[in-house]
Amino acid sequence: MAVNDWPGNSWIVPDWPAPASVGALCTTRSGGVSSGPWASMNLGVNSGDDPKHVQRNREILASQLPAPAHFLQQVHGTRVVERPGARFHDVATEADAQWTTDKGSVCAVLAADCLPVLFCNRQGTQVAAAHAGWRGLAAGVLESTVAAMHSAPDELLAWLGPAIGPAVYQVGGEVKVAFDAEEAEGAKAFVADGDRWLFDLYAMARHRLQRAGVGHISGGGFCTFSDPQRFFSYRRDGVTGRMASMVWLR
Repeated sequence: MAVNDWPGNSWIVPDWPAPASVGALCTTRSGGVSSGPWASMNLGVNSGDDPKHVQRNREILASQLPAPAHFLQQVHGTRVVERPGARFHDVATEADAQWTTDKGSVCAVLAADCLPVLFCNRQGTQVAAAHAGWRGLAAGVLESTVAAMHSAPDELLAWLGPAIGPAVYQVGGEVKVAFDAEEAEGAKAFVADGDRWLFDLYAMARHRLQRAGVGHISGGGFCTFSDPQRFFSYRRDGVTGRMASMVWLR
């Protein structure tokens, strides 16, 4: 896994073979004004943090982007929306992925253990961001994003951002059951751990993306849970902030 640090903030610039017309960025927990369990770059409005701090953090982020990031009300589903769109003006739009061909529109998803996935096409004319917790992943949010972009899947590139890692992500049998229809390659994402399972979100996402025909997959190898200095983690801390993964067309 190779990443580049955003100057002054240790934010992550995805290392993927995207065209020069595509910009992408993932924040870490550094660079903001929040304190306590939300220290310091918390971007989640429903996290329990002081709303004024979240707003200031979003302003700091916007100063580093071509335009303020567009956030969704994420519900662990499969809905994908296009930006801009006639019905897509409300910041409370319920969806877990968004895509655009609009230059300067910043597509963003928030996470603090769930898997953010960024997309672009090889031509550099479309980008997308998806939020994939285990429920959304099982339901097909990544496949829905691929289908929504109207590019040939083998022309798409995907980057897997910071999520909880396979060595610590212990889940119950209901999660295993949700993926039991997977073929052998997908089943490798589960390792028995007593009466529970260790689940590799990255491996399952790669499997699903490959099965959907995505041409190139980068990223992975992070662990939000195991790196408290750099990442928020809901599983580790309960009360915590949210990080943003973003992509846009220059």
